[in-house]
Amino acid sequence: MKIICTVTNDLTYDQRMLRICDSLSNAGHEVRLIGRKRNFSIPLKSQTYNQKRLRCFFEKGKLFYLEYNLRLFFFLLFAKFDLVCSVDLDTILPGYLAAMWKKKICVYDAHEYFQEVPEVVNRPFTKWVWENVARFTIPNLTHCYTVCESLAILFEAKYGTRFEVIRNVPLRQKFKKETRRKEGKTVLLYQGVLNEGRGLEEIIRALPSMENVGLWLAGEGDLSLPLRELVKKLSLEKEVQFFGNLRPDELKKITKQATIGLNLLENKGLNYYYSLANKAFDYIQAGLPSINMDFPEYRKINEKFEVFLLIENLEAETIAAAVRKLATDESYYKLLEVNCLKAGREFNWEKEERKLLAFYKFFFEQSSPR
Repeated sequence: MKIICTVTNDLTYDQRMLRICDSLSNAGHEVRLIGRKRNFSIPLKSQTYNQKRLRCFFEKGKLFYLEYNLRLFFFLLFAKFDLVCSVDLDTILPGYLAAMWKKKICVYDAHEYFQEVPEVVNRPFTKWVWENVARFTIPNLTHCYTVCESLAILFEAKYGTRFEVIRNVPLRQKFKKETRRKEGKTVLLYQGVLNEGRGLEEIIRALPSMENVGLWLAGEGDLSLPLRELVKKLSLEKEVQFFGNLRPDELKKITKQATIGLNLLENKGLNYYYSLANKAFDYIQAGLPSINMDFPEYRKINEKFEVFLLIENLEAETIAAAVRKLATDESYYKLLEVNCLKAGREFNWEKEERKLLAFYKFFFEQSSPR
């Protein structure tokens, strides 16, 4: 079966789509992943599936989304496919229209609650536009999936369409059951996009109140320049290190060297409140205790495995107290570390892949000649 998956980001650093497309390709499907090419994009690494990036004149904002959606629609209109998988709301319209025009299948893969991301939720007109896109497309689709149970329940209630749950978890990693703490500085790690609402400014401002603590930031985003300026303003150049965007294999090496993982989110819209970020699972697979928000999905995992230190807010003292707890309470740190090993056997792509392949097997059987 010919499958086209569509995203708006650069393909190099999208670990979820790398896993999904690789799994579908290895299962015998002819897969093509479509993304965007930016001025700073590096050459794509060869994969088991085909990759293509569309170049746009506009880099961000309303004009980017309009241009990219138009380019993607005309690309899909002339491309050969049996099924198009539209990833997130910002690619669903061209996928839905092209599939309808060609009488093919459109699947919706919701990585997030797009209308509720911080960049959208406080912009009434922008939110209205995306909500109308959702109401025009999702109720007419019969096959959708998302990353956690909370979002699946919410989407089903809102749009009347059933959503399967396929978590965004990494491949199983092998490592020794031994403490990863080292003598010297406590290293905090944030990996992911440097965007609004992710507690990045708050953790940087909290650093002066913590003794012998450094911060590693692996990723880039809308706050790349403001965060660097903030670090300079607070004279924290020695404490904070920016790694920029890293390939998945490079990122794994960095994760193994850190002391504490960070997944701090503002309660700004339902997208973050009901989130289940892939970085939380990356930390688990690396055996890395992490600080997460006391939001429903993280609380649910912690009730079963206790792998996170959960905090209720992003106040400087709250963050500092959590860091001190993990940095000084050796028995508690080891408990979370051991629990990460146990949870890693539950939350891994080898298990989640079975659900993905079962989801797509239905279409394969329907399209196969009888």
